[in-house]
Amino acid sequence: MSEAKSGDAVKVHYTGKLDNGTVFDSSKEKPPLEFTIGVGQIIPGFEDAVIGMKKGESKNVKIEADKAYGKRRDDLVIKLGKEKIPKDLDPTVGQNLELKQEDGRTLIALVTEITDTDMTLDVNHPLAGKDLNFEIELVEIG
Repeated sequence: MSEAKSGDAVKVHYTGKLDNGTVFDSSKEKPPLEFTIGVGQIIPGFEDAVIGMKKGESKNVKIEADKAYGKRRDDLVIKLGKEKIPKDLDPTVGQNLELKQEDGRTLIALVTEITDTDMTLDVNHPLAGKDLNFEIELVEIG
């Protein structure tokens, strides 16, 4: 039976949990996740975990933050003066905002603080800085 390797298209079912047991994502009630190993479509640690698995095999793996969404970066927490906020926008703490970059890409920013003069946004990925635990089942190697 062949093992998954770089360049293979694969389908997996997974459940992702934080260290405290909180489930942050799962494919169990959805179609399996499809990706090509080595193309960079998913976090590096997840790809590494699938390499060498056989169809039908399951495993549990812990992925350190640096092989997942990276470390939290203070430079990705930004303060905007209220004069830079569109007048028709009434943000609240905890709200996610879409920010368009000059190159056309969209960033999701979490509003973390609002004062009389400014608003603080965090554009770190919500899972940045966290170690992730996955239960992975390799469903298919294409």
